[in-house]
Amino acid sequence: MFGFNYIKFDSMNHVILYKNGNVKKEGRGLAFFYFSPNSSIVSIPMESNDLQFVFKETTKDYQDVTVQGQITYKVTDPKQLAESLDFTVNSRGQYLKDDHEKIQQRIINEAQTASSAIIQRLSLKEALRQLGEIEENIFQSVQKSKTVQMLGLEIMSVNVLGVTPNPEMARALEAQTRESLQKEADQAVYERRNFAVEQERMIKESELNTEIAVEEKQKQIAEKQMETEVVKQENEQELKEMGMKSDISLEEKKQQLIDLKVKNEKKEADAKEYVLQASLNPYKELDWKTLMAINSRGVHAKDNIALAFRELAENAEKIGSVNISPELLDSIMNSKK
Repeated sequence: MFGFNYIKFDSMNHVILYKNGNVKKEGRGLAFFYFSPNSSIVSIPMESNDLQFVFKETTKDYQDVTVQGQITYKVTDPKQLAESLDFTVNSRGQYLKDDHEKIQQRIINEAQTASSAIIQRLSLKEALRQLGEIEENIFQSVQKSKTVQMLGLEIMSVNVLGVTPNPEMARALEAQTRESLQKEADQAVYERRNFAVEQERMIKESELNTEIAVEEKQKQIAEKQMETEVVKQENEQELKEMGMKSDISLEEKKQQLIDLKVKNEKKEADAKEYVLQASLNPYKELDWKTLMAINSRGVHAKDNIALAFRELAENAEKIGSVNISPELLDSIMNSKK
């Protein structure tokens, strides 16, 4: 009324009130009265914005591709942006111009320039595989561009959602990839079979080596057994020799003992012979009749008869005949002492 108005903004808008060309108020989420004939209000949105893009590019090998993605940005210096573009609003808070669209277009231009620079350095296959490198290149180029810095903007992120060739080339690449995958599959089958054969060869070689090792061990065991047997026989031979030497020594000792016994017995016999001779020498010259007479045991009647028969026998040539009755002989034979 009478040119005085009241306006209110939320916290996501940075508001600048100009009065007679000079900044009167500035801040976020302001609410105030103003005199419209000599005042103007600028409202800068501070929230982040997502910007979709689709670029047609040509690769190093002259193939057309479509780069699709998204850029997220926000205003960091609203006063600098207000000096570059017109964000004036009316009393109802509506923009008098659509300069916010200029922000998006300028960012799109910078992103497309960066996209063209990177895509033209890559072949089609490289472009399809290197999304991360393309994404990083676009982000760095847009973030460092003078246009973005002059507008007081910050590029929060760049996401490349895909790089797509034209349909004909996609089918050709699909066929080529299919063939390549088939070759890789065949190669894998070949390598698997070759690996199986190699493993079988290694297994057989290992078995042969094992058999050789077993034979070698058996040979060593046999040689060791032979050596043990030889040592055993040598030990037995030594034991036998020691036994024989012991027997020989024992027999020699026995022989010495026998010789000593014989020698002792001979000495004993010689001593007995000497004693006997010494005892008999006095009787050597005596007549047997005298010896019979001096017999200490006395003379028995039978002895006398025997002596009588002996004398008869000695003088047989002088005797004509002798009669001996059976009774006499019987009495002699049966008589007791």
